[in-house]
Amino acid sequence: METPLPGTAQRVPASTSEEINEAIRHETGDRLQYYAEHPEEIDDRLAELEREWDIERTLEANASALILVCLGLGATVDRKFLAMPAVIAAFLFQHALQGWCPPIPVLRRLGVRTQREIDAERYALEALQNAQ
Repeated sequence: METPLPGTAQRVPASTSEEINEAIRHETGDRLQYYAEHPEEIDDRLAELEREWDIERTLEANASALILVCLGLGATVDRKFLAMPAVIAAFLFQHALQGWCPPIPVLRRLGVRTQREIDAERYALEALQNAQ
């Protein structure tokens, strides 16, 4: 029996090591604790969250930049560079299906979060703010 593909919201955390997921949750918890003690700074943090790039946007921006660079190099330096956009597209397709591709573990270790993780912090901060 085939294993179904993970749902969109769960696919990145499902393909990330539990150690990294826990570190991201822990960092978010630490921030929430800080802002519970400093509610006057919540508005600034909410503004930061609006500007934070999620894992999807980060991956898309990096992949498209690499594709453009490789196309330029393929057109001006060596045609072998034209193979890279195909490899990058395959990785993007893999990510779309499974939530994993080679850059994901690196980006997650760097603390790049999913939109759901960013939204969870936003909602918790708004709840803290409304409780004031």
